[in-house]
Amino acid sequence: MTTSAAAQDMAATLPDAVGKVSPALEAYSNDGLFGTVWTGEELSMRDRALVTFAALMTRHETGNLGEHVALALDAGVTPAEISETITHLAFYTGWGNATAAAEAAAPVFEERGVSEDDLPAVDAELLPLDEEAEASRQDFVSSTYGNVSQGVVDNTEQMLFLDLWLRPALEPRDRSLVTVAALIAAGQPEQMTFHLNRAMDNGMTQEEAGAMLSHLAFYAGWPKVFSAMPVAKDVFEDRSQ
Repeated sequence: MTTSAAAQDMAATLPDAVGKVSPALEAYSNDGLFGTVWTGEELSMRDRALVTFAALMTRHETGNLGEHVALALDAGVTPAEISETITHLAFYTGWGNATAAAEAAAPVFEERGVSEDDLPAVDAELLPLDEEAEASRQDFVSSTYGNVSQGVVDNTEQMLFLDLWLRPALEPRDRSLVTVAALIAAGQPEQMTFHLNRAMDNGMTQEEAGAMLSHLAFYAGWPKVFSAMPVAKDVFEDRSQ
């Protein structure tokens, strides 16, 4: 799908009520968001679709999720990647958000003939573990929070970093991409330093990270993005040294 065709498809998802109630919002949407932001070359259309889906899921905007599942599929995100994004973000945005996202995606999957064979296996062969990095992360978390909640420490290690993050249905860069997008959309910039560094270690460029922030301003709101900007600035500066 070309960027112009995708922009037209997204503009078509804007409810007629927007133009009837707020013509200025309709103009900002068509000219600014769909006509300019979504077509920006700093971040691929596929990545923008994945970031947007992650933000909408995090914000529990279920009314828009189905349309954005379809847009993501048209932009090159696979059904397996959408499925795995929902699973992944259950741990970062909550089970209720993940359940609602699955319910929104189900009719789109059915309409497009997505079968169980197209979805990630429950017991998949995991990707290799960076044992040194994981040992360092686990030592920090355990020494810092072990006397607060050993259950959180243990589940974070066993379920997230020794399992979820190693599942092959979503590339490590994409897991980081949707995690950072979810943290921004949730207004949790204090969690971003680790995950933005991990995203860049996994292949995200500074230009892509900056474009993601600009994109998410429209979906999470300017205040949440400006709360995330100092964290991103510090990460970029630290990595340039």
